[in-house]
Amino acid sequence: MDFEEIYRAYFHDVYLYMRSLTIDEKIAEEITQETFFKALKSIHQFDGKKDVRAWLFTIAKNTYFTHYKKQQYQANQVEASVLDDVRVVEYLMNEEQAFAIHHYLHKMEEPYKEVFSLRIFGELSFGKIGQLFGKSDGWARVTFYRAKKKILAYMEAKQDEGS
Repeated sequence: MDFEEIYRAYFHDVYLYMRSLTIDEKIAEEITQETFFKALKSIHQFDGKKDVRAWLFTIAKNTYFTHYKKQQYQANQVEASVLDDVRVVEYLMNEEQAFAIHHYLHKMEEPYKEVFSLRIFGELSFGKIGQLFGKSDGWARVTFYRAKKKILAYMEAKQDEGS
């Protein structure tokens, strides 16, 4: 049986299997397509001792779990970033802590100082900040993230001194 025949014979079965694992049709279709891509790349390793359908289901299951872990990791990263944003805002709402942040910003190296200020005080998008520097929005996002981490570390150190 050539790969095209395998694809036609089992695509729907693999798709239905994925739909049993996820309610999102697009994710099920995406993982099904990725499953067949992986199967095509490793068809030379398939020895025919197992059922082709079982082999495809194993690839699909592993692909699904990899996708799920990646989604969980990304969700955790977003959640951690949002919590950091909330902490910065809380610091800025306290007059004394806001002054400490401004004092630290005054000494902070570029481009962190300006990117942080443009994002927080200028309320510019990462795209606009990137344009100002002739860089990408990804660069602006990473630079802001690093500046925010530096400020949070500084503020935590200040709190530890006061304790």
